[in-house]
Amino acid sequence: MKVFVTGASGFIGSAAVRELLAAGHQVIGLARSDQSAASVAALGAEVLRGDLEDLDSLQRGAADSDGVIHTAYMHGSTDFAKVSQADRRAIETIGAVLAGSDRPLVVSAGTPGLVDGHIVTEDEKSPVASIPRFSEEAALSLTSQRVRVSVMRLPRSVYGEGDYHGFIPRLISIARSKGAAGYPGDGSYRWPAVHRLDAARLFRLAMESAPAGARVHAVGDDAVAVRDIAGAIGRYLNIPVVSVPLSQAADYFGFLGRILMFDCPSSSALTRERFGWQPEQPGLLADIAQGHYFKSGE
Repeated sequence: MKVFVTGASGFIGSAAVRELLAAGHQVIGLARSDQSAASVAALGAEVLRGDLEDLDSLQRGAADSDGVIHTAYMHGSTDFAKVSQADRRAIETIGAVLAGSDRPLVVSAGTPGLVDGHIVTEDEKSPVASIPRFSEEAALSLTSQRVRVSVMRLPRSVYGEGDYHGFIPRLISIARSKGAAGYPGDGSYRWPAVHRLDAARLFRLAMESAPAGARVHAVGDDAVAVRDIAGAIGRYLNIPVVSVPLSQAADYFGFLGRILMFDCPSSSALTRERFGWQPEQPGLLADIAQGHYFKSGE
């Protein structure tokens, strides 16, 4: 297949490109800058210049492909309404090109938090978020247009070497500045995680075989306690691991405080059964222990 990948030079997208090429597929990678274009070309993919707001480039990429993987998202912006609307328009634009063809479209989204402590499964619908991201809603609306669309729900941490901007690097930075690796309350709050190489393999499997309307959970670790994440950081940095009172978590962790205090485990049991997918990379705690997250600060 010839696959058009948005976000092809990104942390997740580049891993998906490598996975697709290794499996014998051709790849067209969207690149918004000279640096991104060079990175995509170095992977061995064809380069298409453009970005999520350049709808003509999205149309060209989709028209010239047998399927699309959409991993791009404007993460750097704090204008959440603008970002979510740009993402919706991008999905709708790609979907309009693929309409009536039954060609596959795999759209990145997130594992939802439904009720504090509830283990989310693939068959449960995502609620409207307080900070709206319309990826899943926009994608699944395309099923009626004969697009073989599926939603790749990515967990809170997609980790691995090269992760410089995710939640784990932020927690490490906070730990260094405070001189202690903290966790809120008793630290029992849980979040899901996946290694980016395992996620990349699942993107390929979904591209090849996911039925229209499928929700796919790229979840390797179902439920990692934030206390254990702090412990792994503290051990490597050789600093104390401390409980932070819930009333002080917002000041201590900044915007991460609210995230750390929501218990949101997610299951991938149905995904593993339906696609024959099993994570092969180290779990989140083992990956932290390898030390690559700490090199930039040493």
